[in-house]
Amino acid sequence: MTEFPQSPSPSLLSDLLTETHSLDARLSAQGRVRSLLQAVLSIGGDLDLATVLRRLTEAAAQLTGARYAGLGVVDEDGGFSEFIPVGMSEEQSARIKRFPQGRGVLGVPLLKRTPLRLADLRDHPDFEGFPEGHPHMGSFLGVPIQVRDEVFGNLYLTEKASGGEFDEEDEAMVTALATAAGVAIENARLYEEARLRERWLAASTEITTRLLSGAGTAEVLAQMAAQAREIGDADAAVVLLPDPRARGHLFAEVADGPVAREVLGTAVEIHDSVCGWVYESGQAKGVPDLGGANDPMLSHRGYGPGLVVPLGTPGNTRGVLLLGKLADRAPFTSTTRRMLHGFSVQAAVALELAEARRDTERLAVLEERDRIAKDLHDVVIQRLFASAMTLMSTMRLITSPEAGERVQRTIDELDGTIREIRSTIFDLQNPPSRMDTSLRERILRLAENTAHSLGCHPGVSLDGPIDASVPDETGEQLLAVLGEGLTNVARHARATEVHVSVSVERTAAPEGPATLTLTVTDNGVGLPEEGRRSGLRNLEQRALALGGGFSARRQEGGGTVLVWRVPVPDAPVPPEEYR
Repeated sequence: MTEFPQSPSPSLLSDLLTETHSLDARLSAQGRVRSLLQAVLSIGGDLDLATVLRRLTEAAAQLTGARYAGLGVVDEDGGFSEFIPVGMSEEQSARIKRFPQGRGVLGVPLLKRTPLRLADLRDHPDFEGFPEGHPHMGSFLGVPIQVRDEVFGNLYLTEKASGGEFDEEDEAMVTALATAAGVAIENARLYEEARLRERWLAASTEITTRLLSGAGTAEVLAQMAAQAREIGDADAAVVLLPDPRARGHLFAEVADGPVAREVLGTAVEIHDSVCGWVYESGQAKGVPDLGGANDPMLSHRGYGPGLVVPLGTPGNTRGVLLLGKLADRAPFTSTTRRMLHGFSVQAAVALELAEARRDTERLAVLEERDRIAKDLHDVVIQRLFASAMTLMSTMRLITSPEAGERVQRTIDELDGTIREIRSTIFDLQNPPSRMDTSLRERILRLAENTAHSLGCHPGVSLDGPIDASVPDETGEQLLAVLGEGLTNVARHARATEVHVSVSVERTAAPEGPATLTLTVTDNGVGLPEEGRRSGLRNLEQRALALGGGFSARRQEGGGTVLVWRVPVPDAPVPPEEYR
C-alpha cells in the first residue's frame, strides 16, 4: 500500500516562515549596508565639492527609495546659499519660482541638529506651504550634515517610492551616510579653498609685478576687476575711487562685465551707501540684495547678491571693489569674501608702492627741471642777451637802412626768444599742481591734432606762467575757445598759415591783475562783411562769463585775427630775474 507524505504541522510552517523572513531581512540589511559602503566610496572618490554634494544627495535617495531629495548648504545667516535638487525633471525645476531657503520646517534639523521624520510634512506646525510650481510631497526625512562641529547643511528626502513612511532604518542609513560624507565634504572644501587661494595669490602677484614694472594704474585696476570677477564667480565688478574735486562721492572708474559701459562714471554718495560705509570703515560687507541697496550702478539692472571690499586697510582706504551677481544666483561665500579681502589689501599695497615710486620719479623730474631752468637762465639767456647787446651796439656802425632793418629785426627776435625762455624757466620751476597733463601740453596737443583739418601745422607761441597761473576752469574755457577758433579757420578761412599765441601778462604794477590772452591769426579769406556769426558769439559769451572780452577783425593783406582775453585771478609773480 502506497504511503503518502504527511502534511507539515502548523507549528513547523510558522517556524519556516519566520526563518525565511529573518533570512530575507538579513540579506536585505546586508544589501543596504553594501549599498551604503558603495555610496561612501563614491562620495569620497572626488575632490570637487559640487560633485561630492550631488553624489551624496543621489546616494541618499537611492538608499531610502525616496522620489525626491535635496541638499541645502547653509550660509552665514542661517539660510541656504545653495540648494541641490534630485528627482525633478527640467520642466518641474523650471516651474519652481524659488527653491527652499532653509526656513520653517526645513530649518528644524539645523536648529536642533537632530534628524526629523514626518509622515506628512504638512502636519508640522512650522510648515509654511509649497512655493508656486512645487510638486506635491508628503513623507519627509531631514538629516543635518555636520563637518566637525559645524553644521554644513541639511539633507532632505521626501515621497518614499513604496508609498509608506521613512522608518528608523532609513534614518540610521542616511545619518550614517551624512556622517561619512562629512569627511569627504571637508576634504573637498579644503581642496577648493587651496585652489582658490592659489588663484588669488597668482592674481595678486601678477598685479604687483605689473604695477612695479611701470604699467599704468588704470590698466592694472582694469585687470584687477576682471580677475576678481572671474575668480570670485561674479557677473559684474566695479572699482570705485574718490575724486578730490568732488568730495563726498565715489566714482566708478573701472568696470568689468556686461554692464561695464553703462556704469562707468557713476557717482555714489559716501555718507548714504554701502560702498561709502565700506570706504570709510575699511571693512568688507556682503549685500543680500543689491536691488534694495542705495547703489545706482547695479540696483536696477537685475543684480541680487553683492560683495563690497575696501582697497586698503582701515584708516588707509584708497577705494572699494564691488562684486555683483544676478538676482537668481547664490550669495558670495565667506571663503570668497575672506580671500577677496586679502586680495584687495595686497592690491592696495601694490598701488601705494607704485604711487610712491611715481612720486620718487616725479621728484627726480622736478629736480631735473630746476637744473635745466638754472642752466637756461645762467647760460642760454645770458649769451642771448649778450648777443642782443652786441647787435644793438653795432647798429651805430651800420649805414645801410636795409642792413639796419635786418639787424633790428634780429634783435627783436632775440628779445622775443628771451621772453619765451624766461616763461619756460618760470614754468619749469613752478609745475602745475595737478598730476595730469599741463595746460601748455594740452594747447600744443590740440593745435597739433587740428593740423590735418587745417591743411597746415599751426605755429604756437606760449608766453608767461601759463601752467602756474591759469585756473582749471579758465583753462578748460581756453581750450574750448581755441578748438572752436581753429575749427572755424579750417571750415571757412582756406588759410595756408595759422598762428596761435597764448600769453599771461601782468600790468605795470607787480601786484596788479594778470591777463590771459589767446590770439588766433590766419592768412585766409577774412571775415565776411555779412553772414552767420553764431560761433563768434559763443566765443564772446565765454569771455564775458569770465569777465573778459573778445574781438574778431580782418587784417590788412587778408586773413582774420581773433583775440580772446580774460583776467587771471591770483596769478603768481615771477621772480625778478625771470621778468
